[in-house]
Amino acid sequence: MNKTDLIDHIAAHADISKAAAGRALDALIGGVKGTLKKGGSVTLAGFGTFVVGKRTARTGRNPRTGAVINIKATKVPKFRPGKALKDAIDH
Repeated sequence: MNKTDLIDHIAAHADISKAAAGRALDALIGGVKGTLKKGGSVTLAGFGTFVVGKRTARTGRNPRTGAVINIKATKVPKFRPGKALKDAIDH
């Protein structure tokens, strides 16, 4: 399912226009991005939690030359599924 399919699904099940569903989805995505950018987390009960994870600095290898390179520490978005989502997929 891509973004267009998701907008169609929201519009059909919420009985709203596709334009309104698109704006709602964009607002949700914007809210999650903004909160994660500030270092917060977003929890949707029954679905899961979006959090910011940290990757420590480490060394790696350039696959072409085999030279050792330093990889900087970085922040990465992560998603932890909730119990209800895990149960829905498992059954």
